[in-house]
Amino acid sequence: MIRFLAKLLVLPAALLALAACGARPLLGEVTLSAPELHATGAGETVRISYAIGRPASVTVYLEDAAGARYVLRQDEPRQASAEPYTLRFDGTAPTDDPEIKQRALPSGSYTVVVEAAAADGERAKRELPLTIVAADAPLPQIENLVAYPTTISPNADAIDDVAEITFRPVVTATVDIEIIGPGCNPLCPFISGQEVEPVLQRFVWNGRTVDGALLPNGDYTYLVRARDRLGNLVEKRGAISVVGAGQPEVTITYSYMAPQAIMLGDVITVTMRVKNTGDVPIRTYGPPSGYEYTTDEVFSSIEDGRYAAKSGGFWRIGVDWDANSGGAAKRYPYRWALSPRPPEQWRVPFEEDLLMPGEEAEIIGRVRVLQQETKMGFYVGLIQDGVGFFQDRTGRTIVEVGF
Repeated sequence: MIRFLAKLLVLPAALLALAACGARPLLGEVTLSAPELHATGAGETVRISYAIGRPASVTVYLEDAAGARYVLRQDEPRQASAEPYTLRFDGTAPTDDPEIKQRALPSGSYTVVVEAAAADGERAKRELPLTIVAADAPLPQIENLVAYPTTISPNADAIDDVAEITFRPVVTATVDIEIIGPGCNPLCPFISGQEVEPVLQRFVWNGRTVDGALLPNGDYTYLVRARDRLGNLVEKRGAISVVGAGQPEVTITYSYMAPQAIMLGDVITVTMRVKNTGDVPIRTYGPPSGYEYTTDEVFSSIEDGRYAAKSGGFWRIGVDWDANSGGAAKRYPYRWALSPRPPEQWRVPFEEDLLMPGEEAEIIGRVRVLQQETKMGFYVGLIQDGVGFFQDRTGRTIVEVGF
């Protein structure tokens, strides 16, 4: 009996609640936090608040004295809520221009319009006046946007490894640059929130994400956005392609030095094998396998300097010894090409060759010992010009020298 009475009491309460919900208008009160917006670029906003009594699609726009509309929200789904929805209006609105994404509205008298449409066809509309007082300022247009080259091959061979993106903003602006394409989901930030002056700007992109991950081969779009202090937002884009992307990697698989006891003036022979264990070709240059140095020579002094170090991207294998006191520029004074071929068969004969992925080469190096040391600790290593030494001090061997 008690349970039955409780049900009787609950039922009227529920009916009253439903009736109350049903009594709420589709679009309730609409208010503005201020009748005027003074847009100076200091973050000023006007709050547009509106109450929704039942599920609806809501559109909010401003209309100027000539009847032009500036849509802020278009058919946005809204659920019934006891609390009003609030939109912060900063004096800007989207445009139909594909390059001008957001534009500050000029000074003038406007009407704020909020429209709600229910699923059953009921519609409601509220209007309020708003005055905008804004500073006149040119748009942050992006001029002379160029990427060069438009195809890069980021594989550390010093040939089109990077692209330079250049442009000139017409006013001081905050710039973002994003990369869109394979490997970016949906985009890869490149430059974020950097303030630039109205002078030529240069940014170098290396085919990688900001955390250093190499992007896959494919066609990409670079997107440049410029925003000024008033909220004007301009966007331009261009195309760029990535081909031959990869990370160079070479491994010394074998080294042997002989003889290990010599007389001053004798020659030691160093047999070395290297393998391209990466996924991109390795550029290399001479002298070729078989070249003989003396301990008084260095790679940059032989053959009238034709084998002096080049820009980053070239690899060679070298021999050094413990007592060599030279710094980075004098380390591994005896260097040879990573090629199994005679120089006349190189990719560019007598100039440079490629060690292809998976290819292994045996290199013979010879050093005539004129250094007056009784014991010399020789070793081999890989050199990437302008970058560093890899597999440093491999196969260290003591050679005894008599004199």
